[in-house]
Amino acid sequence: MDESAAVESLERLGLTGYEAKVFIALQKLGDGTARDVDRIADVPRSQVYSAAENLEDRGLVEVQQSNPIRYRPVSIEAARSTLRDRFEREQDRAFEYVEDVREQHSDGDEEQEDIWTVRGQDRVTDRIVELVADADDHVLFGAPHVDLLPPRIADALRQAADDGLRVAVVSDNEAVRDRFADDDGVVATAPPPAFRTDSSAGRVVHADDDAVLISVLGEESIPEINRETAFWSRDTNFASVLVQIMQSSIGPFDD
Repeated sequence: MDESAAVESLERLGLTGYEAKVFIALQKLGDGTARDVDRIADVPRSQVYSAAENLEDRGLVEVQQSNPIRYRPVSIEAARSTLRDRFEREQDRAFEYVEDVREQHSDGDEEQEDIWTVRGQDRVTDRIVELVADADDHVLFGAPHVDLLPPRIADALRQAADDGLRVAVVSDNEAVRDRFADDDGVVATAPPPAFRTDSSAGRVVHADDDAVLISVLGEESIPEINRETAFWSRDTNFASVLVQIMQSSIGPFDD
């Protein structure tokens, strides 16, 4: 990381550009006057004083009342801790307000048929892992190719089975089914002969009869899938209907 990138990172942690540059300059100097900082930092000397005062207020700089005034940065570890604590406080304040707003404006009597879209293979994988982890009774996962079964999903399915859930993996690709050949808790089967998918079919998930995800693939070849798009829904009539359709096509769980 170069200095400009470090300045940008400090800005994202709440410092101004001048404060970040003065703080870095003082780390280089060890300690120094505004004139010393001006010589090595791209900060007008008139701005060094105010930036250093702000850094002192933030607990990042110590000031020696001499003539001229000298500044010394706190240790890296102390600075890291100070900025971390500040970030966490601001985060708590922000999300406390967001939670209050959400509670004030939510209507518990209103049913919404929420259908969400997720784009990108990694993000679709994240959502699948979350749906599997949130399931309480059973999970069905389907994928047409082993590249659509990354270790994170396989591990989540195995964990669900270890937790006592019924877990099924459906694929007409033998390599997908073989991933679970040694897992007694995961039933890996081929779909019924009448069930066919085309080259654009992606992954499917349904969990507990109230959550569903279906994805489609872009035009790229399988080894370089970048354009997977999924829509998913949970706790909606839409999700329940889709689960019923999937069960009629692929097959329900055996009781």
